[in-house]
Amino acid sequence: MNVLRNLPNLIKLLRSVRIFNFYAKDITAARNEGDVAKEREAIAYSTHIWASKVEELFHLSFDIRGKENIPSENGCVFISNHQGYADIIAMFLALEGKQIGFIAKDSLEKAPYFGTWIKNIRGIYIHRGNAREAMKTIQEGAETLQKGFNLVIFPEGTRSQGPVMGQFKAGSFKLATKAKAPIVPVTINGSYKAFEEKGVMRPAKITVVIHPAIQTKDLDRKGLHDMETNVEETIRTTLSQLVAEEKQPN
Repeated sequence: MNVLRNLPNLIKLLRSVRIFNFYAKDITAARNEGDVAKEREAIAYSTHIWASKVEELFHLSFDIRGKENIPSENGCVFISNHQGYADIIAMFLALEGKQIGFIAKDSLEKAPYFGTWIKNIRGIYIHRGNAREAMKTIQEGAETLQKGFNLVIFPEGTRSQGPVMGQFKAGSFKLATKAKAPIVPVTINGSYKAFEEKGVMRPAKITVVIHPAIQTKDLDRKGLHDMETNVEETIRTTLSQLVAEEKQPN
């Protein structure tokens, strides 16, 4: 029954992706010219337009906090908890003006429209269960960061589909630390209500908190370990606060 109920929404979502067909030529042209700044700008612009369209189509609303913490520099890794599909929209809107690509599971590579789109915005596919391929992904990601592109990682590895955050997977920070890239923790709450809670698309209010960036280039082994622990704890603690905030009477 949910398949039939979601069909109109799926059609709307697929139609919205046509926005990228219009802007893809600008991204490709900048990439062919080797103009990284122009490519970042084209990606940031097109993804924000698309996310704004999805926000409108599905009646989503966003409370974005900490925008002052978005680094002016590039080559950053944004690390966030992952409640639902709407996290993608949340990140694009919260980081308006900033190019971001996503570390995505390889099963999405063959998805219609989205498979190509993930690569076009400098996203990277990770092959789970294959250590050699995972190392290639880390290397590719590090090189992408060093070129000046930004990436988003969801260290839980899958959607929590609710307000309870899962444990971060081991090795989730390796890509960032190999590139000595700044890490920006991000906490998201409420995105699961847009789809996962009921299995159908519906209006939802989503809160995004952007935390201060953490530099990794001068950290020793213990410092890196402590940093990983602190990032996870920052996101987890803030999520608990946001969930409690929801329960407060207006």
